[in-house]
Amino acid sequence: MYEYIMIGIIAIITFLTRALPFLIFKDKSNSFIEYLGEVLPYAIMAMLVVYCLKDISLLTGNHGICEIIGVFSVILIYLYKRNTLLSIFVGTIIYMICVQVIFI
Repeated sequence: MYEYIMIGIIAIITFLTRALPFLIFKDKSNSFIEYLGEVLPYAIMAMLVVYCLKDISLLTGNHGICEIIGVFSVILIYLYKRNTLLSIFVGTIIYMICVQVIFI
């Protein structure tokens, strides 16, 4: 019984943390919140790029060739199709093929 109560409390708290901001800000037009909604996706993507490329060693191993190929493939596919999800998905596949098959 203790486990069911704990799972229920965790589920309620998780639901509240997801729903509460929508309930609080549903009628309010806050320019700061709208600004964050416009700016944060780009900032998060830039932070992910920096995080993914921070451990590249240009002096050892394959010298970052796989990472460079992956980044450029994401850029080129995005410029060609203008689809963020597709470019990230295909770029990840190209990077994994480079790491697992080409540059073993």
